[in-house]
Amino acid sequence: MMSAAPFSDLDSLTRAEAEAEVPELVARIEAANHAYHTLDAPKISDADYDALKRRLAAIEARFPDLARADSPTMRVGAAVAEGFGKVAHEIRMLSLENAFLDADVADFDGRMRSYLGLGPESALPCTAEPKIDGLSLSLRYEDGLLVQAATRGDGEVGENVTENARTIADIPQRLTGAPAVLEVRGEVYMSHADFAALNARQAERGDKTFANPRNAAAGSVRQLDARITASRPLKFFAYSWGVLSEPLSDTQLGAIERLKALGFQTNPLTRLCADTAEMLAHYRAIEAQRATLGYDIDGVVYKVNDLALQARLGFRSTTPRWAIAHKFPAELAWTRLEKIEIQVGRTGALSPVARLAPVTVGGVVVSNATLHNEDYIAGLSSKGEVIRDGKDIREGDWVQVYRAGDVIPKVADVDLSRRDPAAQPFVFPHLCPECGSEALREEGDAVRRCTGGLICPAQAVEKLKHFVSRAAFDIEGLGAKQVEAFYKDGWIREPAEIFTLQARFGAGLQQLKNREGWGEKSAQNLFQAIEEKRKIPLARLIFALGIRHVGESSAALFATHYLTWERFEAAMRAAVPGSAEWQELLSIDGVGETLAASVTAAFHPGAERDAIDRLVTHLTVEPAVPRASDSPVAGLTVVFTGTLERMTRAEAKARAEALGAKVAGSVSAKTDILVAGPGAGSKAKKAADLGVRVIDEEAWIRLIGAT
Repeated sequence: MMSAAPFSDLDSLTRAEAEAEVPELVARIEAANHAYHTLDAPKISDADYDALKRRLAAIEARFPDLARADSPTMRVGAAVAEGFGKVAHEIRMLSLENAFLDADVADFDGRMRSYLGLGPESALPCTAEPKIDGLSLSLRYEDGLLVQAATRGDGEVGENVTENARTIADIPQRLTGAPAVLEVRGEVYMSHADFAALNARQAERGDKTFANPRNAAAGSVRQLDARITASRPLKFFAYSWGVLSEPLSDTQLGAIERLKALGFQTNPLTRLCADTAEMLAHYRAIEAQRATLGYDIDGVVYKVNDLALQARLGFRSTTPRWAIAHKFPAELAWTRLEKIEIQVGRTGALSPVARLAPVTVGGVVVSNATLHNEDYIAGLSSKGEVIRDGKDIREGDWVQVYRAGDVIPKVADVDLSRRDPAAQPFVFPHLCPECGSEALREEGDAVRRCTGGLICPAQAVEKLKHFVSRAAFDIEGLGAKQVEAFYKDGWIREPAEIFTLQARFGAGLQQLKNREGWGEKSAQNLFQAIEEKRKIPLARLIFALGIRHVGESSAALFATHYLTWERFEAAMRAAVPGSAEWQELLSIDGVGETLAASVTAAFHPGAERDAIDRLVTHLTVEPAVPRASDSPVAGLTVVFTGTLERMTRAEAKARAEALGAKVAGSVSAKTDILVAGPGAGSKAKKAADLGVRVIDEEAWIRLIGAT
């Protein structure tokens, strides 16, 4: 089985590297999907597969414009194999979000409580069950009879394997007392003993042997000849359901017990846990039994027990909010840390990287590991709390490295018994290694940043790459590679110079068409592409400026609120704490003090503002157009206050925005509706003073047509 190649640290990843890496990651993931789901012959380990998907998701989060519409991070499974009929799942068969650390499980609990509006004292019990490493299968029963069995496929369309499923002893052919329509979901698997016996028989006959029980089970279910499936010792655990004509229960555990009563095998290790402490305790208990279970598992799945809360929590694009898979950790390894290097990113962040003596961790050769920041090196968390028992990290140390599903390896521990007595504590630089400017840490920021701005080559080049990225100006023919070359030769040092490129290098001896790799046609195409981008939508321009903390979503917020460049620019220049413009900025839902300070700082007098001024003289900025909608609240500004009883604040906001409304955090003269629950307080009074329409939650629900 092949191992995934090691990756560079995401913090130091350049845009050019990301552009080159994304297609490679997509190809590797698609190949792994095809091998795993379609051929039942995986070529990489589950940990390596998880690592590839997490790496792609991380790159897409950092460079959103590189996310493809058909990205594997937005899909589950793979296309069905040829030879099987297709079955469209009425309810999609989704994958699960993965957790690798105890803290991830606590975050999962916290996110659900926040979404549901539950405090830490409120009960939120979850079931915990082993995550079976097999083949997902959907079984449809009508009037108690098994009428269809289908694999997960790509989550929306699976393979019809009904005749094969009928040969599996654990799958009932007829149910008594079941709902009229019942779709049972679960996992087909093979025990270790049966797997060993099957491989022995295969070897005796000179047939292909299987790499692991999961491959054997999946390959057996997906035989075109059902007689072969019947000869294989397959088992089935039921753990979920799809389409139902009537509820099985009002709880997850109750529904599982109902499936058991109907005749399905359910996992006896499934438990109801009152809180995260009990969830983690059961995880440890299952992990301790892992080697003696007799079948493969790769983690523990937690699900909210209350099915009404599951319904409220709902789904993301590929995963439910109410469940998570807590994966077992990958292996650890010890190696020598040879050097600590500092890399500088687009925002000036100084990121320490450990250069390691190569070592194999979880089947992958690792030579680099992230060290996060200077506090982590010193043995402290970003909050100043002691980690690793306060042991610092020094060059020459023997360190424990882990991957545990993360693509970028991390340093977990230090072996002080092997430390050279002459080893010195690492001194984190206070000057930028790229430009020599002072590197400062703001209060509350764990990262030290170069103050050089555009005079820092590392930041300048990365800002230019960001400026021409797909979600920004997206200039055809001017990518990361060209930006680096033009910057190196002094042709483009800031965004404004892109729009004077033709005037400076469109004629004469030193002109673009005479550069190596260029010609008359390609040069003309680039100049034309630049001309076409002189007209730019407001949101794209704001995002393209590369202001710290301003991503695509916040750029869209600013554009939707201010509508024109002139209004936005004037507001940012005038916005200082305490001013009306500052209060208006903070009233935009999703804009806090940190984001507000960052975006206004870019418009304060100085090099960055001067560069922006030079840029906009070359542009025509298209005003933002409020999203059109037929809903009664489209285009209106809505504020929620007080206690909402029918839905949480997060749900109310999401529903209002989906209907085309703008949700603000504070009441102003521009507010159209204040939805006031009990305890509305000062916002209700201010709304009354301003003549803003005030309604209660019931009136709001009637207004938007919700139930």
